[in-house]
Amino acid sequence: MLIGEVARRSGVSARMLRHYDSLGLVRPTGRTSGGYREYTAEDVRRIFHVESLRSLGLSLGQIRRALADPDFAPSVLVGDLIRQSEDRLGREQELLKRLRAVDDSAPAGWHDVLRIVALLHGLTSPNAARRQQAVLSPAGDVPASGRMLAEAVLAESDPHVADTLRWALARAGDDALAGVASGAYSEDVEVRRRAVRAIAAMPGAEASALLAAALDDQDPGVRGHAALSLGTRGETTAVPTLVAMVADGVNDVEAGEILGKLAREAGCGERIMDGLTGRLHERGADPAVRIRLAQALAEMPAALARDALERLAKDDDPTVALVASALTGALAP
Repeated sequence: MLIGEVARRSGVSARMLRHYDSLGLVRPTGRTSGGYREYTAEDVRRIFHVESLRSLGLSLGQIRRALADPDFAPSVLVGDLIRQSEDRLGREQELLKRLRAVDDSAPAGWHDVLRIVALLHGLTSPNAARRQQAVLSPAGDVPASGRMLAEAVLAESDPHVADTLRWALARAGDDALAGVASGAYSEDVEVRRRAVRAIAAMPGAEASALLAAALDDQDPGVRGHAALSLGTRGETTAVPTLVAMVADGVNDVEAGEILGKLAREAGCGERIMDGLTGRLHERGADPAVRIRLAQALAEMPAALARDALERLAKDDDPTVALVASALTGALAP
């Protein structure tokens, strides 16, 4: 076949076929009497091999070496191509995030775009102080969008910067909650923890619903943040998790105080007492657990807690008995 026919059948331009010939990548086996390139069926198959390898991202030089060496092992080269593709995708994803951030901020002109880009640079700075300053003093007084802040808070590892971001996020627009909600379902437990802490700072029923869903999370840190926030909001769905936190010694003082408040204000005192005393009756509860439960009982209304504390004041462990006796004496009459 002449070059025109090969180009038509293969979809590779005649110009590219001549380039392949000049590189020694695909040389036509013969020539016509007039000196035109003439390709055999084997030459055409080689062209398709070249195009297949090009589709994987190999350079023409890499393809030539691969086809020239019958013992060529593709694993190393394919591994390099995978890493290069991952790097490229990462850069493209970062560009996409920046473009969306600019679009969300609805810039009025290119000056606004430049200020938003400056703000993005500040929020992604490797320096924690600069990230915090970017939140507190946006470039050119351009406020960060809810989406922009949400992405920043889900990635932030510095506790001080994270506090500032959560403060700003709670005051952002309607897209703030939607932006951070996806983090509550991340496979990365650290991202889920950051998301729940950010949601906990936001008011409203939608935020409460997300926190309620987080009570089923496998991670105790996620469950704990959600329960403390829900309990503070007066949501009784957090009671079982708060009771477990007291028994396990995870933010037990704060959990106990919230349980006492719920007992007084949410009308669920009996339910809470059942949870606390049930933990007391569990086999194997060590003295430290009983002490924490006694302290939580002391936060409850006296009429509900007195009997349980008086029983603990007779505990076999002298430290438990001493703590319970002191707490019983401190109960309001």
